Amino acid sequence: MARVIDVLPEITGEEMLYVQALLKDMDDEKARTFAGVYRNRRKDPQMILITALLGFIGFAGIHRFVMGQIGMGILYFFTAGLCLIGTIIDLVNHQKLAFEHNQKIANEVLSMVR
Repeated sequence: MARVIDVLPEITGEEMLYVQALLKDMDDEKARTFAGVYRNRRKDPQMILITALLGFIGFAGIHRFVMGQIGMGILYFFTAGLCLIGTIIDLVNHQKLAFEHNQKIANEVLSMVR
């Protein structure tokens, strides 16, 4: 059983608990493979926060593009972040947005590794 802190030391909190549950039945080799792919595809909450802040200087929706939500990114871009209300909500919820994205990515990587 691989410990999540050994293979992914950069994750914390709720994400660490989620990934630990995924890794509990993996051997060390599969866990390291999972960690390598997951590390490259996951999004850091700080990056989501910084790209969401760009919405205040005219580039609304960049954070949605970064997370692969192209439709929402286009909507935010053409509506100025839904009149900045959507951008403000996303700033407050940036950690939740990143966690939900990372959960999806973790499940995709898990299905590839197994």
